[in-house]
Amino acid sequence: MKLVCSQSDLSTNLSLVSRAVPSRPTHPILANVLLQADEETNQVSLTAFDLSLGIRTSFSAEVIEGGAIALPAKLLLDITSRLPEGEISLDDESADNTGEGIVVTLKPKSGKYQVRAMGAEEFPELPVIESSESIQLTTAALIEGLKGSLFATSTDETKQVLTGLHLTVKQDTLEFAATDGHRLAVLETANERPLEGSEQLEVTVPARALRELQRMLAHSSSEEAVSLYLDQGQIVFAWQNQRLTSRTLEGQYPAYRQLIPRQFERQVVLERKQFISTLERIAVLADQKNNIVKISIDNENQEITLSCEAQDVGSGTESMPAQISGEDIDIAFNVKYLMEGLKELPSTEIQMHLNQSLTPVIFTPLGGLKMTYLAMPVQLRN
Repeated sequence: MKLVCSQSDLSTNLSLVSRAVPSRPTHPILANVLLQADEETNQVSLTAFDLSLGIRTSFSAEVIEGGAIALPAKLLLDITSRLPEGEISLDDESADNTGEGIVVTLKPKSGKYQVRAMGAEEFPELPVIESSESIQLTTAALIEGLKGSLFATSTDETKQVLTGLHLTVKQDTLEFAATDGHRLAVLETANERPLEGSEQLEVTVPARALRELQRMLAHSSSEEAVSLYLDQGQIVFAWQNQRLTSRTLEGQYPAYRQLIPRQFERQVVLERKQFISTLERIAVLADQKNNIVKISIDNENQEITLSCEAQDVGSGTESMPAQISGEDIDIAFNVKYLMEGLKELPSTEIQMHLNQSLTPVIFTPLGGLKMTYLAMPVQLRN
């Protein structure tokens, strides 16, 4: 195998795929990235696969002699990312006969690097989806949905299904839902490429895979179509010359729609950025103890007061104007959960809907995107 490519192409694509290389591989081959060069198309593809998440990307190069080889991912990325811009030639002609296996030579403008490699035949195959029918999604809809929901997934591996995001593909909308048991984010976005047929599709995908998808899509045009393929236990997202494959999560996702109250006794309209910056100041004290911030809603003065008491440290209170309907109430939240959700609500003003001090509270943007953020209040200790 012999090829010439640009340092930036090799380095950029390596850094994308190497995120699917396990930090502690169960088998030596999994610490490698599979490089395949095709002299007919002058394309080089790179694949990494940890048996759960797989990423493949490809780029153009001058392929003098085609072939495939497995290269140590971290070492290769560490070398290429530090090389100066310009052309790099890569060949494995130096496979020696001393029984020491394959050696690949990298030649930048000046210098020469040799890296021990493994045979491509040892690298595990990426899962292939048998059903050729794909669902077409737009990059813009995916990016929007992932941004507004991924943050609410659980990191607790014992709650396996909650470590994923629940995606529902309807006729012409996509619904993204994520919950960790303390909060819930649901976002609905229009899919410009309607489904053929009337059935909707539901799947729970690991958050880790979707974070990588989000990172990869950030480099694509928002008009780009993404093909989604689904088969038993596997999901594939494919676009341009990139592909991400992941196992799906088994188990019943919570019926989250039933958690959202239908009616509310109180409503508060707030300026989002002012609310967040006030919370950030109060949170300095909240961090000291248990992350709890109290919100007092005052209808007569049309304002809310945020307060926090950190034992042995001090206390803080701050008020801000609000449009309030309904009776006065005191309610408390974990400030971290509150801020994470508010930061993703894409509007200048937000609406807070609530009933009692311990029933779910809903935050929605005023106008624009259809997003619902539910946060569970916490008990105030006197």
